[in-house]
Amino acid sequence: MTDGPNALGDYLRARRELVTPEQAGVPVLSARRVPGLRREEVAMLAGISADYYLRLEQGRDRNPSAQVLESLARVLQLDADATAYLLGLGADKPRRPRRRPRRETVQPGIAKLVATIGLPAFVEGRYFDVLAANALATALSPRLVPGGNRLRDVFLDPAEQSLYPNWDRATGNLVAGFRQSVGTDTDDPRFIELVGELSLASPRFCQLWARHDVLGRRGAPVILNHPQVGELQLNREKLAISGTAGQMLVIYHPDPGSDNAEKLALLASATLPPATPEATAANKQA
Repeated sequence: MTDGPNALGDYLRARRELVTPEQAGVPVLSARRVPGLRREEVAMLAGISADYYLRLEQGRDRNPSAQVLESLARVLQLDADATAYLLGLGADKPRRPRRRPRRETVQPGIAKLVATIGLPAFVEGRYFDVLAANALATALSPRLVPGGNRLRDVFLDPAEQSLYPNWDRATGNLVAGFRQSVGTDTDDPRFIELVGELSLASPRFCQLWARHDVLGRRGAPVILNHPQVGELQLNREKLAISGTAGQMLVIYHPDPGSDNAEKLALLASATLPPATPEATAANKQA
């Protein structure tokens, strides 16, 4: 067997166990001792030999063709994000010496945008570190400050967990997005440290990580139980920042004219510094 982590085999095995025979159209004629599909059933449905599929799961063959991977993606009922991830795991990439990871920094223009945009905004790094945030983002969550990490906060901080009325769904999407962000670069020391810490500290993270779900980092509606303004329904956008290795600009915005817009305005007013006579005079002169 080939030395080293077997990311492709681990992924195939995890996804195979999540597809039921009924979903795949396989008749069940007797009691089954394994969850999901059997190896030979996946092989048959994908049009490959059972021995070859076994080699893939065991890591004895790590570079199948794109056609084979696409057939497996169909059998395993993967969506576009998960299929792209599977194709990346099977790509033949030469191993390069691991360089010391460089500290992620925020482009000056993006930092100015975050500070002046007038909506809750922050910059999320490849490993879900908070690299920059404005005051309104911190008003949404005190954990949204540079130096924080979204995974640690959502899984390990009870105050952050209380913000999400559907915490199970939020954590599922978060872990799936993290796996997509990291991709195949699983030997990075930062990745190993973070996943190791969360796997030991959070049974929920450990459960989700074992599923190997993949989800693109994109916008979605979000509902928060905010301690000051109550339930807050916002649109969350995640915009890729060009010229970076996986940084995203995250912006929250309400539907115009909604109660949520009023609540966000109230929250914004509470974050503004108190007016001073000097500031008032300066504004009048301007």
